[in-house]
Amino acid sequence: MDIKQLKFLVALEQTRHFGQAAARCHVTQPTLSMRIRDLEAELGLELIRRSHRFEGFTEAGLRVLAWSRALLAAEEGLYTEAAACRGQLVGTLRLGVVPLAGFDPVNLVGLFAELHPSLRFRIGVLSSEQIFEQLGRNQLDLGISYLEQLDRVLFDAHPLTEVHMGLLHDPRRFDFAAPVLGWTELAELPLGLLSTGMHFRQSIDHGFRRHGLTPNLRLETDAVYLLVRAVGAGLCCGIVPLEGGFERESEHLRLTPIEDARTLAPLGLIIRRAAPRSPLAEACFREAKAFFRTPR
Repeated sequence: MDIKQLKFLVALEQTRHFGQAAARCHVTQPTLSMRIRDLEAELGLELIRRSHRFEGFTEAGLRVLAWSRALLAAEEGLYTEAAACRGQLVGTLRLGVVPLAGFDPVNLVGLFAELHPSLRFRIGVLSSEQIFEQLGRNQLDLGISYLEQLDRVLFDAHPLTEVHMGLLHDPRRFDFAAPVLGWTELAELPLGLLSTGMHFRQSIDHGFRRHGLTPNLRLETDAVYLLVRAVGAGLCCGIVPLEGGFERESEHLRLTPIEDARTLAPLGLIIRRAAPRSPLAEACFREAKAFFRTPR
């Protein structure tokens, strides 16, 4: 067994396709398939369900896959640790961000890039639950998520900002004289919202319930860019973070504040408490805390 076989296995999980996994790992498809079969023979287990194409992992394969991810994270952490011992901070910072965060993660990445020019970055848009899960499994270094359900035993966090809401709209279709909109006015508009279950959507639903109102839902999606496109096409208005900069996506978009509208919990930068924690994650978390000393 060698580390490349584990990388092949994880790449197959990520792509769900033998050819794409091979291309990601810079090997031929026959080589990738042969090395995975070698791993199966060495472990005495069938890891992959196959026909003419990849059909998923067996139950044993899923368990081996979990160990593979942990070992690869440990390998990356080992190299990062060695670099830190040499006084360097190198590697890839893996950051997870909730949709419609109301905090631009590029600002954070820009801070780290300025302090550590050799760093690389991988940013994923994930639900709060996925961020907590992947932090716990050491698949993420840091997360930007809401702090409402944070387990303080497992995670440390630094508050970043309260997220206030505004109505994103095209004034050629929906124009408002008032500088601030109330919930009663929102209930009369065709709205595009994130899917049920996402924290930002839960905060919106809570706002309507608190005022005894029901939203006029025209579009529901889990993709932020589709929501912004639908607003730009005049299909609906969208409720988005006031500080998200979404009005800059098009010259025709406007963002109007909503009275007494904010998410149920502030956003925070989150790191796991348990070892092993990479020096890269620890250094960036410490630097972010120093830079963002108070919630914004």
